Order: sequence, then structure tokens, then C-alpha cells
Amino acid sequence: MVSNYTIQQALQRLELIISHEEKLYKMLEIYLELFPAKDSYLIRYSPLGYLGEGVFYLSETEGVHIGEIREDIRSFPIIFSAISEKKAKYCTGIEYLKQVSIKYTISSNFNSLLVIPICYDSFVFGYICSSEFEENTTIDDNLLSSFTYFGKLVGKLIITQEHNVARLLSKRELEVMRRISLGESTKEMASTMKISELTINQYVKTAIKKLGATNRSHAIGELFRLGYIL
Repeated sequence: MVSNYTIQQALQRLELIISHEEKLYKMLEIYLELFPAKDSYLIRYSPLGYLGEGVFYLSETEGVHIGEIREDIRSFPIIFSAISEKKAKYCTGIEYLKQVSIKYTISSNFNSLLVIPICYDSFVFGYICSSEFEENTTIDDNLLSSFTYFGKLVGKLIITQEHNVARLLSKRELEVMRRISLGESTKEMASTMKISELTINQYVKTAIKKLGATNRSHAIGELFRLGYIL
């Protein structure tokens, strides 16, 4: 088990990094330093279509972008469960064969999978997967609790401190822009958030202005660069 204090101290290094991409990469480095995992896949998650999209892969020897990964997580019960419960999940052996899509088990040299949801409050916007671990590693409930804590703390740090968010966009403006980045339409947002489409469009307009952007896509890009969106 890794103590919460150790995790907190290690992740403080992320606060000094300005580049969002560099921050994500460093986060995976810290993850491999703290825990007995030998590889890590960072996946962006959208609840629309239950879509997982690859961001980075980092192991002890290499780091690459993995944009080619694009999966419906409902094909992976363990991932779906981790996201639904907002808790780290682990499976191995026969259970692994039941939990992971068959196309990933036929040629794989590994038979274990760890999934760590990255959360901000009740919102899961990504997850980390590991399939290779240090020799004689035992992943018990205590270690899973540490993994879960890591994911929650990372989520808070990536989405930037709340007082900094308030100085840039209002809570509603930020929520609308995050939903846009996940592919929600104005009509869908209005229904989910219980406000009118006119109000949604006004939030978008003011957010674009505050960000100094020219359109929605530009505004989303700025929010990604600033670290408000994974």
C-alpha cells in the first residue's frame, strides 16, 4: 500500500508544469514511480457512447501517443465497473478472460488488468490501465484503495484548482464547454442540465469571449491547453 501522503507529495510536482500534455505525461511517470506497475495506458473517457479514446502509453522503456485506441467500454466489464463505481478494479487469470474483450486476450502475453478511474467530483473523464506488474506483486484491497485515491487526486489536479477556474469561467460555462468537448449537442445539454437551449448558447458565447477565442473549437483547444479538459 502507498500512503495518501506519499501520493500527495509526489503529485505536487504536477502543479509546477504549465503544458497540459507534459502534465499528463508526468502524471504517468509518477504513477510508475509510486506503484508496482510496469506499463500504463492513459485513456480519455466520454459517457456519450461509453467511448474510451487513447491518449498516452508509457512503460519503463518507452512513451508514445495511442490515439488509435477507440473502444466502447461496455465490451470490457471491468472498465465499465471501475467507471460506474469510481473505484480501481483488478482482475487476473480466468476472471481476466471473462472481463476483457476476446480480441485482446488471444495474442496477449498478459493475463491481468488494472483499471483506475480518473475523477473530478462525480465526473469520470479518463482512466489508467496497466497489464504488466513487477514480479511477486500482490494487488489487494489496500493497494486498490491507493490506486483509487491516486485517480481522484489526479482528477482534481488536472482540472485545475477551483479558485483558478472561477477566475476564468463560471461553473456553468465550464460545464457547458466540457460537455461540448465530449460531443454533446445543445439539445442534449439543455435536457440534461434542465435549462433552455438559448441559455446554453449564451454560456458558450460568454465562454468564447472570456477565453479570447474565435469559435467553439478554438475555445475547447484553449481549455485543453490550460488544463481544464483532458
